[in-house]
Amino acid sequence: MDFYKVIENRKTVRDFEQAAISKETFERIISAALKAPTNDHMRDWHYIIIQDKRVIAKLLDIIPKGISDEDMDALIKDWNLSDSLQQECYRNAVPKQYRMLFDASAIIIPLLKQKVDLLHPDNISHLNGFASIWCSIENIFLAATAEGYACNLRVPLGNEAEYARGVLDFPNDYFMPCFIGIGKPQENAPIIKQKNIDIKERIHWDKF
Repeated sequence: MDFYKVIENRKTVRDFEQAAISKETFERIISAALKAPTNDHMRDWHYIIIQDKRVIAKLLDIIPKGISDEDMDALIKDWNLSDSLQQECYRNAVPKQYRMLFDASAIIIPLLKQKVDLLHPDNISHLNGFASIWCSIENIFLAATAEGYACNLRVPLGNEAEYARGVLDFPNDYFMPCFIGIGKPQENAPIIKQKNIDIKERIHWDKF
């Protein structure tokens, strides 16, 4: 697939068909992830791919399985989500946080070797490793799109990451930035309308 077509086709999907993904496909996707830019040239990243539904069920047991309409309205108000497209996105995404991962063909857990305290960095340079793993995650999304699949993402809340460490047994010096669900999109999977951005208003030549 043409690179710019991949960019255009990449959409977050939270509704999947039941479809297996081959080991070879995962290896191509993770190979792309490992070609992302890195801050220290070492790419000390690992990826846990979970397909066993029993492990997935245990991993996700800590994640709420839904949200009431009243709580959803309160969340939108508390988070000051005034834009209508933004509200539509959250109304679609928040109630599906459990199901979008459980119904995926697999969950990918990217891991970053943690060399500094990411929550209390001494300076912005200490976040370079954290920034690099997100480049890797973007490559996963793009590679999945090129393979005909789609992804979604959940950043751990509360103690979800430590709970995941207990389930998956990854070392204490590795940091988990997110859960990634990957699978074949349902034919009628909702695609949230994107906010239209005028590129001429976002490009600044030589100065702002």
